[in-house]
Amino acid sequence: MRKATPKKRIILPDSVFNEVMVTKFVNHLMFDGKKNLSFEIFYGALDLVKAKLPNEEKTPLEIWKTALDNITPQVEVKSRRIGGATFQVPTEIRPDRKQSISMKNLIIFARKRSGHSMAEKLAAEIADAYNNQGGAFKRKEEIHRMAEANRAFAHFRF
Repeated sequence: MRKATPKKRIILPDSVFNEVMVTKFVNHLMFDGKKNLSFEIFYGALDLVKAKLPNEEKTPLEIWKTALDNITPQVEVKSRRIGGATFQVPTEIRPDRKQSISMKNLIIFARKRSGHSMAEKLAAEIADAYNNQGGAFKRKEEIHRMAEANRAFAHFRF
């Protein structure tokens, strides 16, 4: 690489849970710089998750973290061109990218859901991901299936 790698920006923890992961999630959720609205949506979704899963002994934040862990892919396929042919090569994912992919998938599939408010849709997707269901979990399974199907090309890893 010719240029130096850019510095990682420091992300401050949120005010309610004092967690950096929550702020990262809200940054992914945010549209047009409306961070306060994103925080309201996220906290509202956690309240709804608490109402949806009343018999759980975990806190809503722990449920959300478990849901993210359930939809986090371990491997992905990358296109690699070798001798005129393009192969889908399965590769391990860096930890920060794993987290980013799982957050984005959760938000994307929450937005696709039907419902009144974004908080309701996000809460439903978090509950589904916690129970190993829903669109984001299916997406993770699909990514793993693709990697498994292309395991023969793993020796092309770079």
